[in-house]
Amino acid sequence: MFSAPPSVMTSPKGNRAHKMKLPIFTQKGMLEVPSPTEKDWSKDDEDNCVFSDPEQEVDSLPQPYRMINKLVNFLFDRSWEIIEERDVLRTAELSRIQPTIYSPFIESTLNKMPNCMAVSQDYVFIGGTKGFSIYNLHNAKRIYVWEKLKVDVTSIWATDLGNEILIAPVDEMGIVRLFYFYKDSLFLIKAINEVDDTSKQTTCIKMEISEGGDFAAFLLQGAGDICLDVYKLPKESWLKEVEYPQLSANSKKKVRQLQMNTLDPVKTDSFEMDINICFRGDVKLSLPVHIMKIKPPKPVTGTTFKSPLEVFAKIEDCCGLGSGQNHFIKDSQWEQQVAIFNATYKKYLDGEWEEELLSMATFHFLLPSFIIAMPAEVKNPPGVACVLGVHWTGSHNFFLYSLNRTLKDKVDPESTWPCAAPITVSQLSCCCSYLVLACKDGVLTLWDLAQGFSLGVIALPERCLCQSIHFLKYFLVHKGQNMYPEGPVKSQMKCVVLGTDGSLYLVAASGTQRPTLSLLVERPVKHPEEAICAVAPVRALPGMVLIFSSNGSVHLMDVATSQIICAFAPPRSYHLAVPWKPVFVVSSHHPCFLLRGDHPDELGSASNAEDIPNSIFYFNFKACPLLENITRNCTIPQTDMLDNAAFPQVLPLEKRCENFFQKRNEVEWLRCSGLNSDSTTY
Repeated sequence: MFSAPPSVMTSPKGNRAHKMKLPIFTQKGMLEVPSPTEKDWSKDDEDNCVFSDPEQEVDSLPQPYRMINKLVNFLFDRSWEIIEERDVLRTAELSRIQPTIYSPFIESTLNKMPNCMAVSQDYVFIGGTKGFSIYNLHNAKRIYVWEKLKVDVTSIWATDLGNEILIAPVDEMGIVRLFYFYKDSLFLIKAINEVDDTSKQTTCIKMEISEGGDFAAFLLQGAGDICLDVYKLPKESWLKEVEYPQLSANSKKKVRQLQMNTLDPVKTDSFEMDINICFRGDVKLSLPVHIMKIKPPKPVTGTTFKSPLEVFAKIEDCCGLGSGQNHFIKDSQWEQQVAIFNATYKKYLDGEWEEELLSMATFHFLLPSFIIAMPAEVKNPPGVACVLGVHWTGSHNFFLYSLNRTLKDKVDPESTWPCAAPITVSQLSCCCSYLVLACKDGVLTLWDLAQGFSLGVIALPERCLCQSIHFLKYFLVHKGQNMYPEGPVKSQMKCVVLGTDGSLYLVAASGTQRPTLSLLVERPVKHPEEAICAVAPVRALPGMVLIFSSNGSVHLMDVATSQIICAFAPPRSYHLAVPWKPVFVVSSHHPCFLLRGDHPDELGSASNAEDIPNSIFYFNFKACPLLENITRNCTIPQTDMLDNAAFPQVLPLEKRCENFFQKRNEVEWLRCSGLNSDSTTY
């Protein structure tokens, strides 16, 4: 038999205490002194007391077990909260209406992973290993391949010149080359920035070709310097030289035709183009003419002028007005301001300064308009760019440079548009009639370049800055369907703005009316994987944009209703890079877009890298039943707009004045009729 401990056996008081443990009541909360009168006593005292069993009381654990116990309890509580949150999200996901998902119309399988794509007319230009390839847009057949480089092509542009196409691929070394594609021949024009001395080699960071292909600008960086080179393209001479090629010394040599690499035929209802393209290396085309080299604006320093009259004399014909370069502030005043600033914000300035990056430029070719003043002696053909608009990183100014100059002329801006804050993003519409400048403070300035006035200023919500701007071709909602007006529309613009927080907005401006801002997609707080990473307008579908999300989903949205119409997805799941930068291109002339597929999930090992299928998916909007009616009927006749009072903004000025006076006469007639009836009754 076991004997009890001596302390228990010799302590009868402890035995009595153990036997006398009875259930007790403990009151919740703070104890209060009861009222002297019984009628004021609370009748809910029993509810305020909790039954406590002394046998169930838990003694306080010593350290470190008490801390471990708290951590374990916290872990279980937090796990349960996560389980509940996921359950709520799963329930909400199941309750959400899933859009119709369409598969690609054609899948084009490539030997190697493509790096970039461009579409022009009926052709697709794909940049990849050691060159680029040309594909038929309608049947995905490869009709030509140019692979003469030692490095890969990282980006490519294709500009429609009418019956010809100007191609500009950029390789990994940053060298940009111009190609001329005419009928069944491909011509190399020039490597813009290729030099023999590698120490002087520059890298092409950004490029832009004017509408119609009359001018081209290249932002080049090298040796710690950066500049913007502008060229005039002799496209009329190119057309004559390819139609009537001049015989050269080696013209008797047989033109070498590169071997055609054709893919397996694809069954489709679209027509097939049997084109035999050859590279014409024997024909030398006219070289682009270098007309201007623009460098970043110099930092504002102390003045060298001795009087204010010299400052005004420096400004000739208002050129440079607003740039801040011509002023009467001395070096001592600048030094004093810097000293005051450093003394005021000394605690914020302590620490290491990051190295200042080179200033980057954003530039656009602008057409002649009322807002751009040109000399009277300069006669610019209609539809040909005449001015280059440029703004640099961290600059408040938007500079305008005339393109009617030579390389010997002094490079000074003809005019300057100063803004209240540094310009971060700018975008020019496809028709070159509208321009939007987004500043660092989230304010957007809308310009109607064709008519020569500002459409207004509008600000994004607080803490939301502009990431990108995408113009939409102006559309109207007619009988519940988005439709394009048949005739030209003046001073009417719509664009979508992607915010830095992942939100999406629709900005609309109409004449002198105040511009409006509508929220299309909220900031993804609960679903960060659905954050928008790219947006692309679809010109074949009025008021529609493609939205690419970080989770790999692609949706088509109607901006008029903020509703998702449908979704597009490849036939199998793909492994996406983080962050995902989709490689896609949307055709401006055909109702389709192309999307590159990344590596599949099941083939992620490096040993099977060569066996990974590299595909480009072709999505046709006409093959989607939900969009078939929209692609057929997307234009509203001019007669319907003139007869419909719901579209006063598209009516001519004479018609709007006539409707205004007619409505006013009707109101006056009704008012007079009401007065006469009242007097008769009286």
